[in-house]
Amino acid sequence: MKTNFLTIALSLLSVVAIAQKKEIRDAGKAVEKGSFAQAKTLLQQAEPNLAEVNDSYKSDYYLFKGRAYFGTGEGVSLDDLLVAADAFKQAEEMGAKEDAKVGLSGVVNSLVQSAIDDQGTEKFEDAANKLFATYQINKADTLYLYYAASNAVNARKYDVALEYYNELKSLGYTGIETQYIAVNKETGEEEAMNKAQRDLMVKSGEYIKPEDRVTESKAGEIAKNIALIYIQQGEDEKAINAMNEAKAANPGDIALLQSEADMYYRMGNKDKYKEIMENIIDQDPTNPTLYYNLGVTSFEIGDSEKAIGYYKKALELKPEMSEARLNIAAAILSQEAAIVEEMNGLGMSKADTKKYDELAEKRKNIYKDALPYLEKVMESDPSNKEAIRTTMNIYYQIGSNDKADALQAKLTELEK
Repeated sequence: MKTNFLTIALSLLSVVAIAQKKEIRDAGKAVEKGSFAQAKTLLQQAEPNLAEVNDSYKSDYYLFKGRAYFGTGEGVSLDDLLVAADAFKQAEEMGAKEDAKVGLSGVVNSLVQSAIDDQGTEKFEDAANKLFATYQINKADTLYLYYAASNAVNARKYDVALEYYNELKSLGYTGIETQYIAVNKETGEEEAMNKAQRDLMVKSGEYIKPEDRVTESKAGEIAKNIALIYIQQGEDEKAINAMNEAKAANPGDIALLQSEADMYYRMGNKDKYKEIMENIIDQDPTNPTLYYNLGVTSFEIGDSEKAIGYYKKALELKPEMSEARLNIAAAILSQEAAIVEEMNGLGMSKADTKKYDELAEKRKNIYKDALPYLEKVMESDPSNKEAIRTTMNIYYQIGSNDKADALQAKLTELEK
């Protein structure tokens, strides 16, 4: 009697296994036809008794599941992409390594492209979620975790960003990589590629000037962002501790010292900011960017004269730095507001009229002082709209209408 029961049980298992195999095969056919919804239904029917089929069919099941949930790769929800990724990973474990790798690569590409699209439409939280999911698929791809954190900051999801940044910190992530650069002879443009491809292109003669370029560490930026999030949360002490830990782990990192200076600036400690920045300049006195940054912050705290001095020093070291010239012009023109306010407060008396004329002349001289810097920017960067617009307005103010009209025409052309 027991033997009969066992025979019946074995027969039932055999029938179940046959049904499972048919559903899996039919799901594969549905995937091939692009009938992804039908494939999902068949796979759901096969799933409860999946243990009854051999590993080969299990491997097929997970591959078909990955493809069914991935679909065409376009317009796929994050949830479905994660299901697809998990299925491809299981197929890989079951032995379908090459097909699973192709499937996972498709999921990653779809996630990254979708995240890029989200960034373009300022859907930063969606972009952060997709990039973090990409990192989870392969935790060796720490770059995606870095970009996920950046998007979380842009989305003002500071708790999430802090979690991601702290994970990067615990991983010792620096973002340093070697870029293999060569110049395309036809276009004259630099292009980055992998080393083998770059060397092959140079050997072919299509590319020239090969260069191995090591990118800067992102440790300073990460430490700065952690500190800024803590400041945002009112946790100044945690911000300082985070920065000190980063400095201990990356001694001599100039970018990190600049981040520390920025941190104190955000805290309102301008004296500490200046102290750190001046120490940085002592270590790297020929770095134009340092003087430029000091110019920016000096201007922000209302010291226009000092800002102009720093910008001029930056230009001595790097004459082509157009942004320094633009900022000198901006610092000069910032003096106009106080003059206009004083002019508006004058009455109609003889003394007030005289004072008005003096202020009007002073205002005109401010315009004339700013003009050479703006004209130099337009000379080196003819399509710089900011320089063109500001210069045009100055020309109108000082009565150079022909020059102003010419710039107006140029600006209209550029904005078409």
